[in-house]
Amino acid sequence: MLLSILNYFGKKYFQNRYLKQVLPWQNQPITIQNQVFNYLVSNAFNTHFGKDHLFPKIQTIKDFQKNVPVRTYEAFYPYIERILKGEENVLWKGKTTWFAKSSGTTNAQSKFIPITPESLNDCHFKAGKDMLATYFYYYPDSQLYKGKALSIGGSHQINPLNKHSQYGDLSAVLIQNMPFFYEFFRTPPKTIALMSEWETKIEAMANYTMKQNVTSIAGVPTWTVVLLQKILQKNRKIHIQEVWKNLEVFFHGAVSFTPYKQTFNTLAPKLRYMEIYNASEGYFAFQTEPTDPSMLLLLNHGVFFEFIPLNQIEKEFPDSIPITDLEIGKTYALVISTNGGLWRYAIGDTITITQKKPLKILIAGRTKHFINAFGEELMVGNTDQAIAYACEKTQSILVEYTAGPIYFQDSQAGGHEWIIEFEKAPDNVYYFFELVDTKLKEINSDYAAKRYHDMALQFPKFHVAPKGFFYQWLKQKGKLGGQHKVPRLNNDRKLIDELLQLLKTL
Repeated sequence: MLLSILNYFGKKYFQNRYLKQVLPWQNQPITIQNQVFNYLVSNAFNTHFGKDHLFPKIQTIKDFQKNVPVRTYEAFYPYIERILKGEENVLWKGKTTWFAKSSGTTNAQSKFIPITPESLNDCHFKAGKDMLATYFYYYPDSQLYKGKALSIGGSHQINPLNKHSQYGDLSAVLIQNMPFFYEFFRTPPKTIALMSEWETKIEAMANYTMKQNVTSIAGVPTWTVVLLQKILQKNRKIHIQEVWKNLEVFFHGAVSFTPYKQTFNTLAPKLRYMEIYNASEGYFAFQTEPTDPSMLLLLNHGVFFEFIPLNQIEKEFPDSIPITDLEIGKTYALVISTNGGLWRYAIGDTITITQKKPLKILIAGRTKHFINAFGEELMVGNTDQAIAYACEKTQSILVEYTAGPIYFQDSQAGGHEWIIEFEKAPDNVYYFFELVDTKLKEINSDYAAKRYHDMALQFPKFHVAPKGFFYQWLKQKGKLGGQHKVPRLNNDRKLIDELLQLLKTL
């Protein structure tokens, strides 16, 4: 009875929130972003960064763009290091006691992204509420609050540079800082959710949550699959809804869902899906309509967005395209300024505009995750789509993949080399890659031109890895769980050669 009452009033609250708070700002993007810009700059007047870049004299966005160069994390780190050591008023007003530790990829260098009270409450948590409001608006029959929300996250620890602050995976930071009453609605408890040793945690999560009435899951597809398979194995079931009979939705992000779709259709045939774009640097977008994969860009959540043409992204002071001049179908690099104290920060993601009112996007890939060794301009979105197509045609199921270039040797054409791991392999792997190659030529004219008669690119070279291969590699790197992921495309051979060495030992 109590759960029915909670579900009823929870739905009413979020449905009203959608109508009164989510819808109104969507059709006035310029006004809203100008307000966000003024709020950000005015709140950083007296910070060290604000003084270094003459914030009190900034009157317009153009002034801001002239005073502040676009920075990568490496260029930002001297400021962030001061905050890590406990200094106040550096990038944002006041003291920062939380940091999201993120590598973005599986490379060795970790990034420490400041999480201020404002970014926590007015970006991450606010966007999460708006996402739920949107979900309840489109699914008025939802019974989410009759059960538990399962979140698959990482862990956090004391900052060795300053015992008064902590860092960890974004999901762990969010779980630790959520209002106390939220614990009633989520599973597993913090004692399990925040465990640091991944394999021990996944075992504990499976044992605990398989006995709960789970109605929703939020997490990275890669690690969600691992948990679901563990639970199915323990219960000797085929579909996860045989264990969680009321499971209705998976809120997913961090990696493209396209290559995982077939896997989830097998594990959970009757599940709803909603993509979210919640990065360590901010909660940027979420899917609004079940039939449209585009995501609504969140313009009223403490983030000021700039859209940079891809040929400008290496410049300190690149041309920034105003919202009014964005072109549907065109891809831009995202540069952000946030209430977490990031200023003209090149996040490393590229997005494609799909709609202008309201402003909707698709994630195209990473500015560093592509193959363009021969002018083919191959993006992750291309390869994800081609892999999904080949899986569907061959009734195969993917676990993970990565690819890199094969450089010209003497008179031999270049090419791409792939390592791919299947849960269910196709009967004919060569035919699988014929489908991948054909689809890439269809959706990427630059790739098609380079593949013409094998003149610049030969047919892809491929290796099928044994089951558990990528998991083993991530484990060796100490990158199990959380938001860690395998880089799917690389424009050099460093990663592919490292993986090939591992493959030889198995």
